[in-house]
Amino acid sequence: MSEYTALITGASKGIGADLAAALLDRGYRVISLARHAPEITHERLESVEADLLDPAAVAEAAAEIAARRQVTHLVHNAGLIWPNLIENAKPEDIAGLAQLHLGAALTLMQAVLPAMKARGFGRVAFNASRAALGVPTRTAYSATKAGMIGMARTWALELAPHGITVNVVAPGPILTDNFWSIVEKDSPQQEALASRIPVGRLGTVRDVTNAFLFFLDPENGFVTGQTLYVCGGASVGTLQL
Repeated sequence: MSEYTALITGASKGIGADLAAALLDRGYRVISLARHAPEITHERLESVEADLLDPAAVAEAAAEIAARRQVTHLVHNAGLIWPNLIENAKPEDIAGLAQLHLGAALTLMQAVLPAMKARGFGRVAFNASRAALGVPTRTAYSATKAGMIGMARTWALELAPHGITVNVVAPGPILTDNFWSIVEKDSPQQEALASRIPVGRLGTVRDVTNAFLFFLDPENGFVTGQTLYVCGGASVGTLQL
């Protein structure tokens, strides 16, 4: 039996899927919580399908998972962008993404926390965004991703005495379906954006996975409440999409 069990939201593709594969390689049991089953299969990979925009569905999935597994690692990776200029943004956008990025995380944390406290160990990590610093057309997205950082810092303070760390990975432009839903794949816009990033390229899912692996490592118990920008230096200055 694996010593560690990681619950990863949005593990069906992209960053979540890559992180799931990396943890499976390290001997973890992994539970994917997403709208769809993961593209990969493994004897230690489980799939729970739910829409994280639906609070009731999240609560049901959280209770079911906590009842049969002692989760040691919680990674809230699932996210949506919903871009709009201010004139077209709606309060419902903020409410919806607040449920996805924040409310779902809280429900899952509350479900797995008793087992973490009993064990005296836990690793919690959020996938936020460099957009928390501000990006045009990201009213709801930036607000709720910034909220992740504040919530993680609060959790880090509350949970530190229990051996549970809480940290945030904040990626910049990463080559994923989410990115290509905004910027056409291999387009001049994509090339121009890459040229403006200090390191001269866009990020890959493995760049982000590597950051998560650092925070999730059982030996890294002295790092908590931190936000690591994985953005090729874009968070140092300004970057316009």
